[in-house]
Amino acid sequence: MPRKGPPGLSAQIKDKLIQQALERRLRQAEQGSSAEALIHATPGAVTIPEQHYRFHLHPGYQQIRIINDGAARLGISNPFFKLHEGIAGATTQIGGREYINYASYNYLGLSGHAEIAEAAKAAIDRYGTSVSASRLVSGERPIHRELEQSIANVYGVDDAIVLVSGHATNVTAIGHLFGPKDLILHDELIHNSVLQGIALSGAKRLPFAHNDWSALDAILADQRHHFERALVVLEGIYSMDGDYPYLPRFIEIKHKHKAFLMVDEAHSFGVMGKTGLGIREHFGREGRDVDIWMGTLSKALAGCGGYLAGERALVEHLKFLAPGFLYSVGMPPAVAAASLGALKTLQREPERVATLQERGRFFLEQARAAGIDTGASTGLAIIPVITGSSIRAARVSAALFERGINVQPILYPAVPEKSARLRFFISCQHTEAQIKRTIQAVAEEFERF
Repeated sequence: MPRKGPPGLSAQIKDKLIQQALERRLRQAEQGSSAEALIHATPGAVTIPEQHYRFHLHPGYQQIRIINDGAARLGISNPFFKLHEGIAGATTQIGGREYINYASYNYLGLSGHAEIAEAAKAAIDRYGTSVSASRLVSGERPIHRELEQSIANVYGVDDAIVLVSGHATNVTAIGHLFGPKDLILHDELIHNSVLQGIALSGAKRLPFAHNDWSALDAILADQRHHFERALVVLEGIYSMDGDYPYLPRFIEIKHKHKAFLMVDEAHSFGVMGKTGLGIREHFGREGRDVDIWMGTLSKALAGCGGYLAGERALVEHLKFLAPGFLYSVGMPPAVAAASLGALKTLQREPERVATLQERGRFFLEQARAAGIDTGASTGLAIIPVITGSSIRAARVSAALFERGINVQPILYPAVPEKSARLRFFISCQHTEAQIKRTIQAVAEEFERF
């Protein structure tokens, strides 16, 4: 239950007072620890504040404590790290109870698919559970090359490379291919992995307004001639908002300014296009129109890791020199087999994609009809429900969980405070009945809070 405050105070005012009190506690704790360190310092020695050598005083950990303490005072339980007791798809088991689940990227229901699980088990029997070193050192396995060539084929490009982490894929590719004499421009809502890669590269970083190709064009016109290489980075579907860029215009700009174009398809491959082949298929473009295709294996493709696809020179370069591939263990055979099986199933059963798109449209239509703010979502697998504050998002998420609906809140600082939200991931296995029940529950809980 929410904490009781003085009579007449609104919930928003009470929440603000709690937040201010917690922030004061943090400042006092930091000042106190510094004072203590000074008191106990050895005479004549250099004074090192305690927060510089104690993890429990690290600013990041203190921020987590403030959030957790505030939630506890408001009677809100931690919505994260729930223990799922089986396969998480359109439904999941938590604490022995079944929930309608909107907290999984299992868009096509292929994680847990019997045929794909059998392919993973067969790969273990044949190749073991690990390749034990980098592929450069320990050698290739046929399953790696088959997966990479299959990815290259669906994009219509020369080759592809798979790595053990989607996040590390962006970090190592961007960090290795570009340097201090280069310019990297990205959508302002781009994923953290891209930002980390840019920081590693040392390149000049310039964001442009979300999906605004004209803003990108203007920046390149002003800045391109100051740098050697220039890279533009977009996402196929943006994971917080569920919208996408108008790819053809960005391709035109890339050619106009002699820049490289990279598209992160983590959430669009398997989701966009008539047969799920991503934003390229959605807009009817050729694979060679984009220089670097990036994607993940952990969502529609039921595995784990990332891939990069493009011309042979790009892939060969990365295989021999990119630190995240060269110095990292190769992908476990079972994971490669699972993703290869998922890719084959996607191509064999495009009706999964059609159903996913239908369910996404249905959710979006039902939500808007109920007066729920879904932001800029296009209904392609990701649909935010804007709550307007982190506390409201956490409270509604907790209330829905009590009603058998599992959806995660997205809180500040992951998004601006006024854009705090619940984020619904749609699966082709969700039913219209489940979606109707969910929308009704969301509308009712919005009324309560």
